[in-house]
Amino acid sequence: MIHPENNEEYRGLVVNSGVDQPAKVNPYLKKGSFRRHDMTVSDMVEGIVKGNVTVLGKAVTLIESVNTEHQAKAQEVIEKCLPYSGKSIRIGISGVPGAGKSTSIDQFGTHVLDRTGGKLAVLAIDPSSERSKGSILGDKTRMEKLSLRKESFIRPSPTAGSLGGVARKTRETIILCEAAGYDKIFVETVGVGQSETACHSMVDFFLLIQLAGTGDELQGIKRGIMEIADGIVINKCDGNNVDKCHLAATSFRNALHFFPPAESGWLPKVLCYSGFYGLGIKEIWDMIFEYVEFVKGNGYFSYRRNEQSKYWMYETINEQLRGNFYNNPIIAARLKNAEHSVLAGEKTSFAAAKDLLDIYYGK
Repeated sequence: MIHPENNEEYRGLVVNSGVDQPAKVNPYLKKGSFRRHDMTVSDMVEGIVKGNVTVLGKAVTLIESVNTEHQAKAQEVIEKCLPYSGKSIRIGISGVPGAGKSTSIDQFGTHVLDRTGGKLAVLAIDPSSERSKGSILGDKTRMEKLSLRKESFIRPSPTAGSLGGVARKTRETIILCEAAGYDKIFVETVGVGQSETACHSMVDFFLLIQLAGTGDELQGIKRGIMEIADGIVINKCDGNNVDKCHLAATSFRNALHFFPPAESGWLPKVLCYSGFYGLGIKEIWDMIFEYVEFVKGNGYFSYRRNEQSKYWMYETINEQLRGNFYNNPIIAARLKNAEHSVLAGEKTSFAAAKDLLDIYYGK
């Protein structure tokens, strides 16, 4: 087949070179004029305490970094911000995917800012892909009202492979947000099961969002997430779904009586609302404020905060030991051989692990 451009009839035609294209780089740009300024620890702490959102964002990025130097610097920042923290209400929000967590947070946050003023930080945890290791980080797009408020700080973070879905450094991020003056903090989890336990260990009130028609009465009495919830709310109570929501609420209320009493002495309430239409939001906040007043009155609020600090001390020890083990050059050199021995059936998994640990401890 003869292409038109190779035809004899068009031999006399020539394609012009066109106009010279300008350089991609601005010729008037001076080298070094836009060099990134590395902030010192003191500058960063000062900016955070003054409520500078840009500095706060940089500090959170520093916390999430896996670079050893960044981690050391981040720990200095956290330590110096610690005296300014602890003056907020921390609320964990969880539920199955599609329950309307992000939409509800938009309504909850807008309501409480209009009602009490102050500042609100939303730490939205986005699941990371096991294949690509990436995250969408798109929860902010569903918070249309909050994202326009100057009093709000919305920070989506990837799970980065941490157990259960709660970002590994969320606890430290809470401290920075409190130092920046945010007196209300939401922690939104992925809603995949184990993340709720980690979230419960860093918040004052754990709110579970449920949907109607997702199971029979037996689902309500299953242990796990139901036991740690301080409040249960059923979303999408609007239109033709109202009766189903109230029926589900009754089932959950009955189920709660089968659980042992909570340490706080508080009996979780079950409410219905519509996150899309903003119905029933006031009642949910009334429940949260009632709970906070109740646990502060009986001393459980301070007790829970202390227990959480102890929990995260042990978690940090476990994390450091794990990292130190795998970063040990001797272990790294022998890990593959141990793996091959297990796959070849020469050793059991337990024997191979014991041999590596013996080498690590110098036995």
